[in-house]
Amino acid sequence: MKIAVVILNWNGQKLLKQFLPSIVDFSSKEATVYVADNASTDDSIAFVTKNFPSVKIVKNEQNGGYAKGYNDALSKINADIYCLLNSDIEVSKNWLTPIIDVFKKEAQTAIIQPKILDYKNKSKFEYAGAGGGFIDFYGYPYCRGRVFNTIETDKGQYNDTTKIFWASGACLFIRASVYKEINGLDEDYFAHQEEIDLCWRVQNIGYDIKYVGTSNVYHIGGATLQETNPEKTYLNFRNSLLNIVKNVPKKWFLFVVFMRLLFDGIAGIKFLLELRPVHTLAIIKAHISFYKNFNKFLNKRKKLQKKQTYYIHTSIVWQYFILLRKRFETLK
Repeated sequence: MKIAVVILNWNGQKLLKQFLPSIVDFSSKEATVYVADNASTDDSIAFVTKNFPSVKIVKNEQNGGYAKGYNDALSKINADIYCLLNSDIEVSKNWLTPIIDVFKKEAQTAIIQPKILDYKNKSKFEYAGAGGGFIDFYGYPYCRGRVFNTIETDKGQYNDTTKIFWASGACLFIRASVYKEINGLDEDYFAHQEEIDLCWRVQNIGYDIKYVGTSNVYHIGGATLQETNPEKTYLNFRNSLLNIVKNVPKKWFLFVVFMRLLFDGIAGIKFLLELRPVHTLAIIKAHISFYKNFNKFLNKRKKLQKKQTYYIHTSIVWQYFILLRKRFETLK
């Protein structure tokens, strides 16, 4: 089984210098390590070539974001399993072994995510992925170990191997054959939540998404776009709406779209009350882009097979903000 660990890079020499050593040290026996460069203008490639001769370089002609960046790079890489790995992740010894074992034993498992912990506080889960992702009835993503901004301490409570709904794009393993079958990531997302769409489509054609808690990685998070960056707010709100249009089953479609637009309006008011008007403007911008792309995504929707059940908990917003259930294990 050929494994390709592929790190997407854009002007990230500082991150590569910090994190590439652990990836090379703890991956080279089981995998080939690649840096897929999104037309960087810094000295990233020269740095990797000089200091890590075993790492292969794939050069993209433009910075197409996360989705196009990986689609372009992976089309040039021959492997059985792709690992899409952020450049701000430190991996641990033997991190690949339990994941490879699951792929070998379970032909129906197409995507795997390891446990993602906070690099800055390794006893805590990290926001982007934590102990595996889920989605509620209204399309809100959340994780075991992270519901909205409440992040749990890792006490071994998620050291299991289990089905999840989505795997984090910070560290996502996928069978190359399945990636090609579904035509990879949707490039219209550019960045943020495209991995949720990917996982949704993979499940709709009959494959499983798994979390393997015996493999640990440590993520800085926000190295590309900080949580306080309104561009991140824009992409998250827009792409979450696009996920709904593209993937929610027909019988719930109109209701879920209407409710999400309503919830987004409430979020915009909340940002105003918090004196963060740039984020309210980001939501308005996200909705304008959503309306512009609505017909395009309706056409994408028509080509996809959709499951009839996709959520675990009815409303995370209700449970978290009204019932004050802050931890995954308390959700009902």
